[in-house]
Amino acid sequence: MQILSDKRLALLRRSGLLAVAMTAMLWLAACAPAAPAAQPAAGGSTPAAAATEAPAANASGGEVSRQDTLVFAADLSDLITLDPAVAYEFSGIQASGSTYETLVRFVPGQTGPQPLLAASWTISDTGDTWTITFHLDPKAKFASGNPVTASDVAYSWGRAIDINKSPAFLFNDVAKLTKDEIKVVDDTTLAVSLPKTVSPGVFLSVASFTIAAVVEKAQVQPNEGSDMGQTWLNDHSAGSAPYVLTSWARNTNIILDANPNYWGTAPLIKRVIMQNETENANLQALIETGDADIVQDLGPEQAKALDGNPDLGLVKAESTLLVYVGMNAKKPPLDNPDVREAIRYAINYDDINTLLAGSGKIVQEIIPDTFLGHTGKTYFTQDVAKAKDLLSKAGVADGTEIEMLVSPGLAPGGLEWNVIGSKIQSDLAAVGLKINIKQETQDALLTTYHALYQLWRQVDCLAQ
Repeated sequence: MQILSDKRLALLRRSGLLAVAMTAMLWLAACAPAAPAAQPAAGGSTPAAAATEAPAANASGGEVSRQDTLVFAADLSDLITLDPAVAYEFSGIQASGSTYETLVRFVPGQTGPQPLLAASWTISDTGDTWTITFHLDPKAKFASGNPVTASDVAYSWGRAIDINKSPAFLFNDVAKLTKDEIKVVDDTTLAVSLPKTVSPGVFLSVASFTIAAVVEKAQVQPNEGSDMGQTWLNDHSAGSAPYVLTSWARNTNIILDANPNYWGTAPLIKRVIMQNETENANLQALIETGDADIVQDLGPEQAKALDGNPDLGLVKAESTLLVYVGMNAKKPPLDNPDVREAIRYAINYDDINTLLAGSGKIVQEIIPDTFLGHTGKTYFTQDVAKAKDLLSKAGVADGTEIEMLVSPGLAPGGLEWNVIGSKIQSDLAAVGLKINIKQETQDALLTTYHALYQLWRQVDCLAQ
């Protein structure tokens, strides 16, 4: 199916600029004094309060003022979990990047993986396998104050493999990693054996992903319960990063407080509130009143209205994010390749680009723009006659009904998902397909998608 990438729009309130670790990247943000509460958008809901006026206690027991708090507002409705072994949605990864660390990381402007929890590593050719030996930084410690050990790494990676949720393919299929090949040499040394078919460089890339984040075994193991600690980690963190999880109010916000035992440079901002807001007008209201310091993925209308405001900085940047329509290729009529091809030809991609008003571009390949291997070729343009011929060839009757799940809220680029869904519905109606749109919240839609993916993997494994 056609793939679109987006340009991310964010607004930042101006003041003294501070660097805040939100994920692996640095956000430049300002601490602004508390402002009057935002008024409800016309015809919409009231923006949720970002922070209370009275100071609130943080992880170290002290009080946190609004001046020491950064409020980041965006559509976080895709959030399903805060367990790094399970998180595979943008919001979950974004939050986990502030509470957990990996052995290696990628740093903008530097080539190749850089040390994080691992101070160094060596790669050895051991005949039939590669062996990567990691030497942990002896200064690294968890928020509890306990040192990060090789046993913690082995437990974390083995746990992710056993849970086997959506991101597990990075270990299982890409890195071909098994629990038996993860060896604890001593407290600060871990050795991993990989088949020769796996590039050590690829494994080091996987080791920088959220699934490879290290949790403290002594904290998680006693709280595993019946799901290996997944439920517990949604309300507690057990990492070594600059922030700790204070609370997650489902569908409302995540509160992260500075880790008082952080082993690196202490974060400059004491509290970060990640606030869920799914309406463009409310994001505009939050940034205008100062109830939010950063808002992400504004719509074209909001960006135009706020551009030029001397109190705000509008940031527009290229993103490697790809947005696509997934089709269940196991279920009729989508199990027929001609039907899927017909749908590709039925869509008017230029119209979708027009709706995005410069916040997206057509990418018809799996490799994003700016990545090695990206060709920039366009394989599909709207061809209604060809789409109808393909459907006729597949024996699909005019008026055949297909259910399409669409979430409320904002798509990357700031356009509402339902606007994109309605556009696709209209285009497919022109070739004789009746699309029945069913609205599901982002987290519910993604849960359905992940469940289907797990089922397909099981079926494919049984077929092999």
